[in-house]
Amino acid sequence: MPNARRPVQLYLVDDQAIMRAALRSRLKEYDGFTVVGDHGDPREAINQIANLKPDVVLLDIAMRGLSGIDAIAQILKVHPKGRILMLTQHEGESFVQQALDAGAHGYLSKNSDPEELRLGIEALARGESYVSSKVVGALVRGEGDGPAKTRLAALTPREREVFQLLALGRSNKEVAFKLGISPGTVKKHRENLQAKLDCHSAAELARMAMREGLMEG
Repeated sequence: MPNARRPVQLYLVDDQAIMRAALRSRLKEYDGFTVVGDHGDPREAINQIANLKPDVVLLDIAMRGLSGIDAIAQILKVHPKGRILMLTQHEGESFVQQALDAGAHGYLSKNSDPEELRLGIEALARGESYVSSKVVGALVRGEGDGPAKTRLAALTPREREVFQLLALGRSNKEVAFKLGISPGTVKKHRENLQAKLDCHSAAELARMAMREGLMEG
């Protein structure tokens, strides 16, 4: 079991309030865990994590503004000793590999048996890694390989942010305001995205973003 002297401190990052409430309720059923905070905005969550220094961060992937995969490095920068457990509906190999490569310590499907949530948290709290059985199957099968995976891997974190917002139908001006950059910079990012992803309309961007898990479908 994890350190018996105090509960394992958890922080939840998921942009769905219902999911965060459900997780809090579930985690109350287990001895040895305490949720010290949660947030639906990954950027605000990172600021809180820097102050709270939780033992384990439960992190979703598909969130507006900043994907969980891109948030991993930022979380580890402000809290290097923190352990990150991805908790997402996406089970494809491309997501798992990107998350682990970015520094995540575990990966759990939201479709997993609820008992795996406890097992995953305990494993990370002991300094171990944990990948749910449903996700291990995807890794063995090698799902997610192909041109789309390769193209997405080539995106910079900023390009991924612009990609998500454009896929949601935002205009260049709206994206610029949201990210605090100039419309001209957004235009350049759009051109780069079109070239890298071979997507030449907002509809094509949306289809790829939904297919690859960068936004909720």
